[in-house]
Amino acid sequence: MDFKARHNFYSQYLKNDILPFWMKHSLDEEDGGYYTCLDREGKVFDSDKFVWLQNRQIWTFSMFYNQLEQNPQFLQIAEHGAAFMEKHGRNEAGDWYFSLDKKGQPLTQAYNIFSDCFACMAFAQLSKASGNQAYAELAVNTFKRILERKDNPKGIYNKATGNRPLKGFSLPMILCNLVLEIEHLLSPEEVEATLKYGVNEVMNVFYKAELGLIVENVKADGSIDDSSDGRVINPGHGLESMWFLMDIAEKWNDSALIEQCVQISLQLMDYGWDQEHGGIFYFLDRKNSPPFQLEWDQKLWWVHLEACIAMLKGYQLTGNKQCLAWYEKLHDYIWEHFVDSEFGEMYGYLNRQGEVLINLKGGKWKGCFHVPRAIFQLANLSNKIAQAEELKIN
Repeated sequence: MDFKARHNFYSQYLKNDILPFWMKHSLDEEDGGYYTCLDREGKVFDSDKFVWLQNRQIWTFSMFYNQLEQNPQFLQIAEHGAAFMEKHGRNEAGDWYFSLDKKGQPLTQAYNIFSDCFACMAFAQLSKASGNQAYAELAVNTFKRILERKDNPKGIYNKATGNRPLKGFSLPMILCNLVLEIEHLLSPEEVEATLKYGVNEVMNVFYKAELGLIVENVKADGSIDDSSDGRVINPGHGLESMWFLMDIAEKWNDSALIEQCVQISLQLMDYGWDQEHGGIFYFLDRKNSPPFQLEWDQKLWWVHLEACIAMLKGYQLTGNKQCLAWYEKLHDYIWEHFVDSEFGEMYGYLNRQGEVLINLKGGKWKGCFHVPRAIFQLANLSNKIAQAEELKIN
């Protein structure tokens, strides 16, 4: 494979398709913030603003200003969203709401800690882009609040009675990536402690070697639970966490952890791939019981993009040919099924057969985040592989 050509391919797709789509269609010039509910052509079909998607878009354009190109428009777009979030995004306790109306009036309470996680990422990245210390302080304060809430993230909004105490995989997984995002604002001791916590949770609590799988929920003591919640597997979550941990393993220069992540990633690909129709299942029951999630067999954009990163990163770090084969298979599936060559960006939701199920480009869950981040990651990884191949030749 010509990875130099692949790097150019991803770079051009990002600059000429993905970023222009969001720059053209998502800015609310009247009330601030971003529209995320965009139909196939980019027209707004709902004006509600979901806080985690607002913060994800702030992060995206701040990150591209810092790492892709110091384009003043990127910084302007990021600060456009930040002004709206600073004004409307939090309750009196400093926790971030889940959703707002067009003008910023809160619609859904601050029950979802992922609003806070992406606010922390957003303002940390924006502080780096802008040099604004107030953004840095907001990021650090939000991070501290996340750590305070991590053992009971929903607080008073938790619907569970406590008779079946389970803890979920999502927050430890996110913390592995989040702490690297705000590393420049924390002490080395804080960074290392959070990384060790996150890696231990992923690899020693939620990864079950006897299953060869990462489970979504475990009992409070870390043991396996035999309820529907305890049996559910989300292959995309597991694969996303593996490239997060590969980043940490690179930082630690830990080749054993990298190899372990690669092997788990390959196990998840083998388990999650739909042998009949192709693509990765959204949810599965590890005992093959009927899943409670009615969308279990849908094929989602973020699952395939995150898997693609994990496979290419695994190949870049280890040269594992199985990773390369899966990467090629995933790339082909994404470009055949998700990419909209007529109106730009990617579809989010396919049925099991790989046909477009909902033709939106953004909504309550899909915004300006997974697609641009993944394409940027794939471009960079392709470039690293191409450079390494050139060194071997020379």
